[in-house]
Amino acid sequence: MAHSQFDAAGRNSGAPLPSSPQAEDTHGTGQVFAFLGPLEVRADGRTHGVSGNRQRTLLAALLVSPGRQLSAEQLYTELWGENPPPTFENSLQAHVYRLRRTLQQTAGPDGAAPELLTRSSGYVLELGGARTDAAAFRRLTGQARACTRENPAEAHRLLGEALALWRGEPFQDVVQGPMAQSVALALEEEQLCAIEDRLWLEMQLMDPVHSISELKRMRTMHPWRERLTEMLMLALYRTGRQAEAMETYDSTRRRLASELGVEPSLKLRERLREILNQAPSLDAAVPA
Repeated sequence: MAHSQFDAAGRNSGAPLPSSPQAEDTHGTGQVFAFLGPLEVRADGRTHGVSGNRQRTLLAALLVSPGRQLSAEQLYTELWGENPPPTFENSLQAHVYRLRRTLQQTAGPDGAAPELLTRSSGYVLELGGARTDAAAFRRLTGQARACTRENPAEAHRLLGEALALWRGEPFQDVVQGPMAQSVALALEEEQLCAIEDRLWLEMQLMDPVHSISELKRMRTMHPWRERLTEMLMLALYRTGRQAEAMETYDSTRRRLASELGVEPSLKLRERLREILNQAPSLDAAVPA
């Protein structure tokens, strides 16, 4: 889902994107741990997979909390859930040993691998000069939101770079434990918000007709996100399709009432009133 969401959003944009999903996060030195999609390690222009289900799960757990000690009990739960094997302590140590060796191998003979340190009651992954694609995504989206009002075109470009880092669902090829699952869900929500922000900026920067098909598709995939409905209503109104904008609201109201027993939000109702009254403010860029 995550990859297809970005593909369509990117095609509708007039702003240039990086030449590949790795474009933004491969500058500089050190390893890059990429998990906005399948888990992989990049170093010296090469991409390495991580073999073994348990090893990927262990690395995923450590990557979501880099620099923070995880207790052995937390890692048991990540790796084996509620039913660890009788030899789980020795098994965890063996997986840690193999992961250390994998980190060094992927760093290359001249590279500095992150340190997987043993503490009295657990383990900690010190990234050192290594980075993650999730951190790059969050940095770029933060920069975009900081300059949205002053420089919307730059914000649009930064969001494009951030979304280009996605290759699929987070930890796509990992049997996720509770910590990795929680982080994956949070990242998917952040990705969806970034797509919404970018679509909003496209409506302000170019003819909104270019955004309508993608807004319709996204609204079908995420019917309860009222911001998508609001943007679609506004885009339709700005392209002279007032009746269709009103029907978009009505269909959302009916679905909310029949399936959830609730009414549209106050913001969405206010947007409908503005469309009914043909408020002049609708023809100008509206702050997100």
